[in-house]
Amino acid sequence: MTKQVQQLDRVIIRFAGDSGDGMQLTGDRFTQETASFGNDLSTLPNFPAEIRAPAGTLPGVSSFQLHFADHDILTPGDAPNVLVAMNPAALKANIGDLPRGGDLIVNTDEFTKRNLAKVGYATNPVEDGSLAEYRVHALPLTSMTVGALTDFDISKKDAERAKNMFALGLLSWLYHRPTEGTLAFLERKFARKPDIMKANIAAFQAGWNYGETTEAFSVQYEIKPAVQPAGLYRNITGNVALSYGLVAAGVRSGLPVFLGSYPITPASDILHELSKHKRFGVRTFQAEDEIAAIGAALGASFGGSLGVTTTSGPGIALKSETIGLAVSTELPLLVIDVQRAGPSTGLPTKTEQADLLQVMYGRNGEAPVPIIAPQSPSDCFDAALEAARIAVKYRTPVVLLSDGYLANGSEPWRIPDVDSLPTIDPDFAAPGQEGFQPFKRDPETLARPWAVPGTAGLEHRIGGLEKADGSGNISYDPTNHDTMTRLRQAKIDGIANDIAPLTVDDPSGQARVLVLGWGCTYGSIAAAVRRVRSAGGHIAQAHLRHLNPFPANLGQVLRSYDKVVVPEINLGQLALLLRGKYLVDVIGYNRMRGLPFKAEELAGVIQDVIDSE
Repeated sequence: MTKQVQQLDRVIIRFAGDSGDGMQLTGDRFTQETASFGNDLSTLPNFPAEIRAPAGTLPGVSSFQLHFADHDILTPGDAPNVLVAMNPAALKANIGDLPRGGDLIVNTDEFTKRNLAKVGYATNPVEDGSLAEYRVHALPLTSMTVGALTDFDISKKDAERAKNMFALGLLSWLYHRPTEGTLAFLERKFARKPDIMKANIAAFQAGWNYGETTEAFSVQYEIKPAVQPAGLYRNITGNVALSYGLVAAGVRSGLPVFLGSYPITPASDILHELSKHKRFGVRTFQAEDEIAAIGAALGASFGGSLGVTTTSGPGIALKSETIGLAVSTELPLLVIDVQRAGPSTGLPTKTEQADLLQVMYGRNGEAPVPIIAPQSPSDCFDAALEAARIAVKYRTPVVLLSDGYLANGSEPWRIPDVDSLPTIDPDFAAPGQEGFQPFKRDPETLARPWAVPGTAGLEHRIGGLEKADGSGNISYDPTNHDTMTRLRQAKIDGIANDIAPLTVDDPSGQARVLVLGWGCTYGSIAAAVRRVRSAGGHIAQAHLRHLNPFPANLGQVLRSYDKVVVPEINLGQLALLLRGKYLVDVIGYNRMRGLPFKAEELAGVIQDVIDSE
């Protein structure tokens, strides 16, 4: 059967089903093939915190959204063009996001009376006309999969589990995706279970063949590769990019990397990834708790390694005392906080930007630390390198604020030439010194010497008690404590002279409103700014990577505009810092729904501010 091929410039697909339906795997495989095809892309995995959430219920719905295009894109998209709903719960949880006229593929086998009742459907929406505004493709995906696998020596349950591969095959056909990578993946994943492997491959191919032969789909869609700068690319998640950045920091500094970590969502994948890279001098230690993890990492830094610890907000609370110890001992230490939503356990698998004030002030005494925030999944690589550079050069703990959206989201990453990456010089204290003073400071950076223990002539006292300026001896002198407190603060403040000034994107030069963001809001803000400009509006945009200290020109930038809008996925933490430091009454826009901002939403906010001028 000859099918019409329609060209599109972009599409947004959302796979949704039970948390046990393999939606994350399905979305990931579709993403990997899309990346290999050369499209620009952005993803949004969204799943419950439970290992196995209640089947067929709204809290148990897992989804994966992918936006891919033949041009540069910035977000996973506000709303899907295509929704694949594997059961009634997935339909009910996601149908509100599907625009009128959108494509809806539903697995009718799961629309039983029992499953419908679980989520409050009195009648079957596939049959009662309530979905008339969408292009509905009602398909018995489960039974078609089981039928395709009747000749395989597997149980009915295993056959039903392969329905996600059938759906993946169908969508791969529909959007002209490559298949070689998925077939190779299935061969690797199920290498020890050859019957399961062959069945999943057959289900995937059956889905592809169904699309090829059925009259239910008369059109295929084609999205050409995006035009990208020349180079070698791969698809990468934020956690993997961050891990590679830490490996690169070890290579460029010549330091062994030591990770002391306790598993916590959504940071655990960094531990998993770094454990694979022993050949690069990386050592990983899964500690018994958060306190032991950071203690081991700080001990590694004392011993001359690049000490790293990874966690999320609850772990930061437990690590705060040792972060203060690192401030006092003035040793390099990387503290990775992959933020998640809510106080306490909150929403562990959802995203938020609510730890800024915690990492800024959540320690006893005056204990300042630099804070860096990546703006996209691939930018986590560069942010990790920058955090390591500052930690080593200034002998200080540095907090890197990622979040769940960046950690689990993915995008294409242009693999850099290692030789082009910045060199990080540990500049260890030279052995054999006479009268070594462990707290005598470099006049430019105010950093103290980094002396590896056991080096002749560099013996010194270290710990949490206040040190005497220069000698490092324990000191209770009031004047010395005031001096040391101010020196530690001045060291952090001085980093502002060692970072790039804040750049502002204001192409027309006529903008009177600036949108200022930090962290994961970059893509949503940039996409919103594009919309406002395309409608004729004048708007400026800037994004902060360094949150402590701020770039030296930030005050000047803020005062250059009549109004400053600061969108944050919190209740206004950056806005509070800006008001306090620069006395500028910024306009906060704050939502905490466990999800990134929608570009359309922010564009409306920005336009309202412009119109109020």
